[in-house]
Amino acid sequence: MRDLGSPLTTRELAERMCCEPSNVTFVIDRLEAQGLVDRVPHPNDRRARHLVLTRKGEELRRKLLDRVSRESPLAHLSDVERDRLRDQLLRALDR
Repeated sequence: MRDLGSPLTTRELAERMCCEPSNVTFVIDRLEAQGLVDRVPHPNDRRARHLVLTRKGEELRRKLLDRVSRESPLAHLSDVERDRLRDQLLRALDR
């Protein structure tokens, strides 16, 4: 749910999660059944669907991200320090 902050196709979400689209479909089917995600028409590709969080899904995402950030070993770092750490880690990975 972390990656669904903005509309994505199943393929785009799979790429972000480094997994196969069929695995994402399996998870999204369950999230949709719980009323957390909707599949809506893609604005530019009539063959594709966007995955969009429902209001209930957005609320759950916010709660999860808040909880994860509070319990993170990096929670004591400032935003600037976290940004620097991220930048250094990306450099180390040569991104």
